Amino acid sequence: MNQSDVDGAWVNAHRLPLAKRARLAQVDAGGTGSWSKDAAEARTDSNIDAMRDLQYRLFVEGSQSLLIVLQAADAAGKDGTIRKVLGKMNPQGCRVYGFKQPSTLEARHDFLWRIHACVPGAGEVVIFNRSHYEDVLVVRVEQLVPKEVWQRRYEHINAFERLLNDRGTRIVKFYLHISQEEQLKRFQERLQDPAKHWKLSEGDYDSRERWPAYERAFDDALTLCNAEHAPWYIVPANKKWYRDLVVSEVVRQTLEQMNPRLPQTTVDIDKINALLERELAELKAAKVSPE
Repeated sequence: MNQSDVDGAWVNAHRLPLAKRARLAQVDAGGTGSWSKDAAEARTDSNIDAMRDLQYRLFVEGSQSLLIVLQAADAAGKDGTIRKVLGKMNPQGCRVYGFKQPSTLEARHDFLWRIHACVPGAGEVVIFNRSHYEDVLVVRVEQLVPKEVWQRRYEHINAFERLLNDRGTRIVKFYLHISQEEQLKRFQERLQDPAKHWKLSEGDYDSRERWPAYERAFDDALTLCNAEHAPWYIVPANKKWYRDLVVSEVVRQTLEQMNPRLPQTTVDIDKINALLERELAELKAAKVSPE
């Protein structure tokens, strides 16, 4: 592990540069940089500890908020990332939302209606397992709405994320990048594990036939909706331990940049300590006194 690994600068290599087109086909989904598995897991554990402390301070401070967006192809590890990394934060002040096919009520409103209802309030961290980006991904590839409808949504998404940022919400977005070969391997593992059969659907396999179309849709979404206040990180995710490392590193660094602070105390700590010590002394004396 070199110095750039230690200081965290390495993670910027996964951030999509502004005004640069995303080309997922050119990204190595199995990349791990200069990290070994043991070193990465140790760093991830350290990041999670730091995240817990920072999220606690964010919650108590009660003025800023953080939105974490996870997007990926099926079986890329969104649930695993939440379970092993993001879900380690305190549930008090941290929520997870998964967005599936809109309900009848949701479909009667604009596509951001159900999303806006779930964004973090002041002091909160919210994780989106899939998100508003489904409305420029699956609806595009599966032709659920006309092109003139989904094309305008990139602008709507950018305006929406700018609104959240203006309110005090930091946004970080992760695309968990796996190869077709790795996806097939994970589908096979699901078939062999009855506890994971609930995750299987015929649609998963149908979408593999449209892999190039989904890749183009992701390329466009990442390119057209990438901003300084709402950056995209393309995370090589074939190796789960490296995926966890990158996500934990980015979230920790983001929370550190937000620098949440505990409020100043308004009570006399010395006075309270003196009262507490006197009461403890009285209780101790009462226990040793003869009846």
